[in-house]
Amino acid sequence: MEKKQKKFYTGSGDAGLTSLLPGSQVSKADERVAAIGGVDEIVSSLGMVKTVTTCPVFRAKIERMQKTLRTLSAGLADPRSGKFVFSAEEITFLENDMDGMLGKLSEESMRDALPGGCEQSARLDMARSVARRAERDLVAMDRRYSVPATFKKYINRLCDYLTVAARYADYLDQTEPKATEPAPAPVAPAPAPIPAVGGSMESIVAQVVSQLGGAKVMNLAKAASLIEAVEARAMAEGKRAVVAVVNAEGNPVAVHVMDGAFLVSYEVAVKKAYTAVAVKMPTMELSKLVQPGGTFYGLQNLDKIVTFGGGIPLVVDGVIVGGLGVSGGTGEEDHALAQFGASVFPTL
Repeated sequence: MEKKQKKFYTGSGDAGLTSLLPGSQVSKADERVAAIGGVDEIVSSLGMVKTVTTCPVFRAKIERMQKTLRTLSAGLADPRSGKFVFSAEEITFLENDMDGMLGKLSEESMRDALPGGCEQSARLDMARSVARRAERDLVAMDRRYSVPATFKKYINRLCDYLTVAARYADYLDQTEPKATEPAPAPVAPAPAPIPAVGGSMESIVAQVVSQLGGAKVMNLAKAASLIEAVEARAMAEGKRAVVAVVNAEGNPVAVHVMDGAFLVSYEVAVKKAYTAVAVKMPTMELSKLVQPGGTFYGLQNLDKIVTFGGGIPLVVDGVIVGGLGVSGGTGEEDHALAQFGASVFPTL
């Protein structure tokens, strides 16, 4: 027997009534219906943000907010059941992530920015405006019906979060390179011949320094600038990593541990940076060559060598001047952050 498909429409709301509590109907003009509808609008607006979000971590954050809002909406419709609640941890999550973004923003960017800096920030600003309207509806509902304090606090904090996230999206749009495709992994050129013995010591040193990049040799200031850029990208993606920079000899120049990073990531990040310089290639590529039968099979057994993604040599004018190591996520995630660092390093 063919199963009859259930109709989506019932016609029960044609007279301007809708169901809230089990077994009850109220006018669609009721304050509770307006508040529930406002929350639903926020969920949909966040969906519009999600369609232009390329960062999987930020996408997951948006979906977390959408699920919390769905719970909140159900709690407004059926407050007596006590089933539709969420913990204060959801508010703390918004506050902590907001604080991380604010650390990269200037007071001017928060005060003077107009909506429309980029598509993602424009959609976040629209979601923020929708959330403020929903908050007003929630307060109006609270004058006649009791609204849990956690619900009101969450919506207020969400409005703040979307404001900061919009400005942070503008910040990333202005600071990230506008390449149309990922920058190719740097490939080290064949080393230039050692200068013949017979010149003065000064001339020999000058030639060697020239081969190492001259004024472009890695120093603490450049390493610190690179680490700051990579950490800003990591923060935007919700990652907590350790970022290490070594010089052309593989010696550490600077290492920074982001709050919440794994302890083991410190040693791994340094080894990734060293390996990238030692083998003159990204550690992601090396991982393919150390498989049985590969060119470098057995190299993975050396103590200072790491053979998974996250290490990339830093090249300026065809010369390797150092290495970058990132550790905190999967090999692919760390490799993506290291690639970003290598792409912006020549501009620092």
